[in-house]
Amino acid sequence: MLARKGLLPDGFLLTRLAEDQNQSNRSRSKSQRARFITKTGSCNVAHKNIREQGRFLQDVFTTMVDLKWQHSLLIFTSAFLCSWMLFAMVWWLLAFAHGDLEPRDPNGEPGPVPCVTAIHSFTSAFLFSIEVQVTIGFGGRMVTEECPVAITVLIIQNILGLIINAVMLGCVFMKTAQANRRAETLIFSRNAVIAPRSGRPTFMFRVGDLRKSMIISATVQLQVIRRTVTAEGEVIPVCQLDIQVENPLRSNGIFLVSPLIISHTIERGSPLYELSSQTLATEDLEIIVILEGVVETTGISMQARTSYTPEEILWGRRFVSIITEEDGRYCVDYSKFGNTVPVKMSSLSAKELDQTRGVQEGASDSHLQGWGLVRAGRGGFRRGGRACDSAAPQPWYVQPQKPAQEAPEKKGQKKTVQLEVIGRQNEDGPGDTSD
Repeated sequence: MLARKGLLPDGFLLTRLAEDQNQSNRSRSKSQRARFITKTGSCNVAHKNIREQGRFLQDVFTTMVDLKWQHSLLIFTSAFLCSWMLFAMVWWLLAFAHGDLEPRDPNGEPGPVPCVTAIHSFTSAFLFSIEVQVTIGFGGRMVTEECPVAITVLIIQNILGLIINAVMLGCVFMKTAQANRRAETLIFSRNAVIAPRSGRPTFMFRVGDLRKSMIISATVQLQVIRRTVTAEGEVIPVCQLDIQVENPLRSNGIFLVSPLIISHTIERGSPLYELSSQTLATEDLEIIVILEGVVETTGISMQARTSYTPEEILWGRRFVSIITEEDGRYCVDYSKFGNTVPVKMSSLSAKELDQTRGVQEGASDSHLQGWGLVRAGRGGFRRGGRACDSAAPQPWYVQPQKPAQEAPEKKGQKKTVQLEVIGRQNEDGPGDTSD
């Protein structure tokens, strides 16, 4: 539909179709997994066995706005028809009670003044009801001062008609100005990727806005929904965990002037810390993306949603660049919006990579120089209460110093041991403290 309106090029749709065809046979053979948020952003949750149905009637306006268009139009039409029919019955009863429906001789004497002129049947009463409520006023029928009850009914019908108009027009306006309508022109990449960035595995996806009007105060929130089991054995089917979006300011705010790649660095504390290339296909998780902001033209808050299941997360791939500079301005090629390229990446998880690096760093630390060791008397060197080898060299920037000569001990005085920083053995050799 967007391509027919000229908002999206045809190449974008062809790319999306190619991405769908390039899905692995492994994911096709599996049964479709249940997901909370569909790719279009709607909630995929069915509510059953709701006993307190009357709660929906306590908030009639919201209930009518949430209805489908065909149901809303049906209620809209039925409300007006029922009100016209109800008051048509009232006007016909007034005319019948007053004797306005009795046939009269046109050549005879004029009868009493009717409550409403030109009402001779139920059909004419129905037409008069429509004229009163929608204020058409053709001029053929009107209320006279003969019946005060007719004047009261006229006032009640006008007030009720205004209420029906306000409610129905408000519902139509709210349905057309809903937040998800603006989200129709916000697009997310079909697949998310995990690729190395700055030496760390990073979860990434792309988001773009097709309109020129901006989204003010746009924020992106990521959540992981997975099934967990507590230490007590309790099974939590829906466990929601927040994911920090990569931002130097430690906030989720973005400036969506062009398509952006939203990233999350997988490190210690991340829900994806133990995710590897082998365990990705068997993980039972769903990553939900929520983009919120304020529409610049209308000032209405909006929200766009999507989600990624393990089958839609590509390991070891990266998004291609789609922004180029032409004639002093930036151009975006939406035909490559979801295209990815393979990159060299380990199949290990971030936790396994950290453990591997930790072993290597521990092996290299055994050959490091003994920084901060102090000499405590004779018999070796001490750091934190442990005896260490005295062969550790001193850093190059520390000047060798000769040990100070100790004063002879006085009788009855305790021995004082001087501490010195370990250094390279100078030409005279390290000074030993004597008893």
